[in-house]
This record gives sequence, C-alpha cells and structure tokens, in this order.
Amino acid sequence: MIRLPDPATGGLRTRASRRRPAPAVRGPHREGAGAGPQPASRRLLAAAHVVADPLADVPPDGPAALDWDATLAFRHHLWSHGLGVAEAMDTAQRGAGLDRAGAGELIRRTAAEAKAVGGQLVCGVGTDLLDPRVPGRGRAAAPAATSAVVAAYEEQLALTEEAGAQAVLLASRGLAAVARGPEDYEHVYGTLLRQASSPVVLHWLGPAFDPALEGYWGSRDPDVAADTLLRIVAAHPGKVDGVKVSLLDADREVALRRRLPAGVRCYTGDDLHYPQLIEGDRAGHSDALLGVFDPLAPFAAHAAALLDAGDAAGFRTVLDPTVALARHLFQEPTRYYKTGVVLLAWLCGHQEHFTMVGGLQSARSLPHLARAWELADELGLFPDPERAEHRMKQLLAVGGVVQ
Repeated sequence: MIRLPDPATGGLRTRASRRRPAPAVRGPHREGAGAGPQPASRRLLAAAHVVADPLADVPPDGPAALDWDATLAFRHHLWSHGLGVAEAMDTAQRGAGLDRAGAGELIRRTAAEAKAVGGQLVCGVGTDLLDPRVPGRGRAAAPAATSAVVAAYEEQLALTEEAGAQAVLLASRGLAAVARGPEDYEHVYGTLLRQASSPVVLHWLGPAFDPALEGYWGSRDPDVAADTLLRIVAAHPGKVDGVKVSLLDADREVALRRRLPAGVRCYTGDDLHYPQLIEGDRAGHSDALLGVFDPLAPFAAHAAALLDAGDAAGFRTVLDPTVALARHLFQEPTRYYKTGVVLLAWLCGHQEHFTMVGGLQSARSLPHLARAWELADELGLFPDPERAEHRMKQLLAVGGVVQ
C-alpha cells in the first residue's frame, strides 16, 4: 500500500499498487540483446532523455553533466524494442541545460553506439549558441542575423552527417528571434537543404512546447505558417525525408499531412493524439517522432507489431490506454513534460536517481508526480512494480508524505 497526496481534498489517500507488469512490458524481449526488429508499416522514433550525473557539482544554469553510461544504456533499451532513437531533441533538454558542446558529444557517442548494434538514429541539428534561453531560465543571447543562424546550423549539420546520422533540423529560437517574415525562413532552410548530403527531417515545434517559437515559419496563423513550410518542401524535392509536427492539434496535422508531396513523411510529434494519427485513415498515416515513446517504448513496440500484422484494432487496444498517462505528463506548462519522463525512467529502473540537468526534477509538483506513478502503475508500465513503489515512497517521504 502507498499513501498519495490527493489534490481534490488537500489530504492523503491510500492505494494498492499493481503487482504484475503488462504483457507488453514482460516480453518477449531481452534488454542488451542488440537492436530488435524495426516495425515494417510505420517508422517509430523515440526522443530520448539524458541521464544527469547526480554527483556533479554544477549550478542550475550551468552546462549539463551527464552520466554517460546510463544515458547510452537507455538508448540501447529503446533499440532493443525495435524503436529508432531521436537524439539531442528537446526531450534531451536541448536549450534547458544541454548546451552546444554537450549536444555534439551526445550525437557523436550515440552515433557510435547505433553503428555497433544497427540501431536506427536521427539527430537534432540546432542553433544552440545563438538561442535565447527558456523564458524564466537564464539570460537571453543577443539576437543574431540570419547569416549567423545559418552558420550555427551548418556546424551541427556537418557534425551529424560526419557521425553518419540523419539530421532533424530543429526549430530555432535564434531564427524565430530575428526572422522578419516567411522569406527569412525560406532563405535559411533553402541554404541548408541545398547543402545537406542526404534527406533531412524538418521540425515544427509549437509554442506549447517552447513559447519562444511563437510565430515560427513567419506567421502566428498556423495555416499561413503551413503554407510557408510546404513551399520550402516543394522547392527542394528529394531533400526532405519528412516533417515532424508538434502542434498538439490532430486536425491541423492531418490537413498538413494530406498536402505533403508524395514520398515525404509526416512524423507526428503530437503526444496527445498519437494512436489515431499513427493508425491513420484511407488518405494516409503519420509516422512518429515522440517524446512520450521514451517511457512507453514497450507499448509502442507491441502495438506496432500488431499493426504490422494488419490488426489495427489490436494496435489501438494496446496504445489507447496509454494516452491518459501521456496527457498527464504533457499537461501545461507542456515544456516541463521531461520531468515526468525522467521520473518514470527512474521508477522503471533505467537509472538510479531522480536528478535532472538544470534541477528540472523540481519543475512539477509532488501531486503531479504521484499521479504519474499511479497512471503508469495502472498501465503495468513498471518491470518491477515493487521497486517502483519503493522508489515512489522514497520520493513522497522527501516531500513530507510519511508512509
């Protein structure tokens, strides 16, 4: 039994935890056995978190100090389920502690591990040196001209291609800060696409994830912004593998998906509506590049296997129940979803502590974290439910909830 804070009453309530993991969690699957078979019908990428070094003496606004062994071991966990890894994305705390040097090291190390096991990998290419900080966290960098934005992108694009990984051109705070209109986005992305050696993924991250990206693609109107994005894709045939859409608006994603040129993928980044978007309709489907697949890898892999076998109903039966947990993790302010992701990694045994880069383990309230444990427990997400309950009791006790 575990005592949990009850926001409705301001008191405590008692709950019995589940004692057996869900079928998707308990097999058939072996950790550390190399990359598992990838889904055939969809491309599924999990944006992976980083594991902080809890013994490093760094200030909250200082550069990340990572536990490299645990960080890379978690990537092997994702590959072992057959998922691809999306490295150095915002889930890895890009712009929230992971700086330019840290992102580069992360890309190089993960690329080497991917080559060793045949794991699928894409890597975020950003403009970290120029990007203003998350609102309320540190000082903003001085605005840069578009030429400086291009140069910052080029540096990381070269690093990623040299490492042998596919590039995801991340939405840039630096570009959002200086762009005067759609023409600046067309210039910057056109310059990069012309020199990319292989097709890249374009990245549309909505302001729910990062308020500094309001008005990306040169307009606050999403329909006008979509027109600009589609012009960029159409102007560079063969250069865009897909577009990653994180607007948390399923209807807009479907509308954009239907307008993409043939052969250009739509990667859903919608952590609230992913089952229906991945399943798709007669006109097409979305592939996935999702932060929520970091904690939900076993369920995503199990569901994908059913979809590959033509069992769309079974796919939804496995994945639909995970949405309640996803909606909780990504509730506003959405940009702090990473706290719940790392909590679940600790409770699942993928790391030995609940410490985050920049001290972001404190970004969510104790009742929020307790509810995340409860929803994950109801799903059967924990490989060892007793360990998860014990660790959650430790965290609650630190917060003043005596067991």
